[in-house]
Amino acid sequence: MIDFSSLEKKLKIKFKKKDLLIQAFIHRSFLNENPDFHLAHNERLEFLGDAVLELIVTEYLFLKYPKKSEGELTGWRAALVNADMLAQISQEVGFNEFLLLSKGESKELGKARHYILANTFEAFVGSLYLDKGYDTCQKFINKYLIKELPRILEGHLFKDSKSLFQEQAQERVGVTPTYRIIKDWGPDHAKHFVIGVFLKEELVAEGTGSSKQEAEVAAAQKALAIKKW
Repeated sequence: MIDFSSLEKKLKIKFKKKDLLIQAFIHRSFLNENPDFHLAHNERLEFLGDAVLELIVTEYLFLKYPKKSEGELTGWRAALVNADMLAQISQEVGFNEFLLLSKGESKELGKARHYILANTFEAFVGSLYLDKGYDTCQKFINKYLIKELPRILEGHLFKDSKSLFQEQAQERVGVTPTYRIIKDWGPDHAKHFVIGVFLKEELVAEGTGSSKQEAEVAAAQKALAIKKW
């Protein structure tokens, strides 16, 4: 069994419940080969960690940049919490060495490993939240993730939600999103639109706005959240 104490020493975080730490690194494939293992896979922790991560990053941006618009902050947040960034940070802190995978999955080092690392980062945040609380999570995320924000801003590495959703959709499912008007109302000078974003015939999300562009951006933002992209 992997010794997780070396990871605790590296991160300078000591878990009260060691099983919570271990569970964050258990991929579903590991349990297929080890069905009698005493812990579950990390997907529920990933679900929790995703929400904690988004709250901490949102709170930081909201307080740090009081004059920035919701749209700008949304783009910055997306650049911080997307799979590419989370996988990168996971690599930097050494999570790759602690993954509990099936023998077959452990040989996959491409995109599949990339997403496993991103998901593990979220699961670790979930475990950390349950074991040590919000403040410790905040310190961890500030130290390892939010430090990347200056680089993102200087290099204009953030993108609007429509561009980001299109890139993710094309990469993950090989589909270019389309936008359709679901409903519109009001006089020409004060129109309102509800626009849906579709992947083929699947309606992923709807957005509302006073222009088609505004409604499309809102729909893309919701779609990114729904798909966890």
